[in-house]
Amino acid sequence: MTFRFLRLALLLLLCCGGAHARDFLDWSRQEIPQVAAKALPPEARDTLALIRQGGPFPHRRDGITFQNREGRLPEAQRGFYREYTVTTPGSRDRGARRIVTGGRPPSVFYYSDDHYRSFRRIQD
Repeated sequence: MTFRFLRLALLLLLCCGGAHARDFLDWSRQEIPQVAAKALPPEARDTLALIRQGGPFPHRRDGITFQNREGRLPEAQRGFYREYTVTTPGSRDRGARRIVTGGRPPSVFYYSDDHYRSFRRIQD
């Protein structure tokens, strides 16, 4: 558990009572839901294929370090996670959909369709 979680849990405990701190700690340990790769939108499957073949990627920011600031993915060393855009049809910008990989070469894959507010671990 990260220091950030512990600090917030302590603040909740001091300000709001023990039940809220326990609820927060329980949330921080929740398992990440899973999704089958074949159940992803076609654009996400295309992005997965590009990741596995090493590119080329259509967006300049594809492959940058994902910092996991909110702690929604398991804690890892800086640089472990990389993010890639999943094209959103009709969007004028990169949209909200991403695939985040972990490891080099990637050994774990996560999908977010709401700009990192939630993740599902991609299973083959």
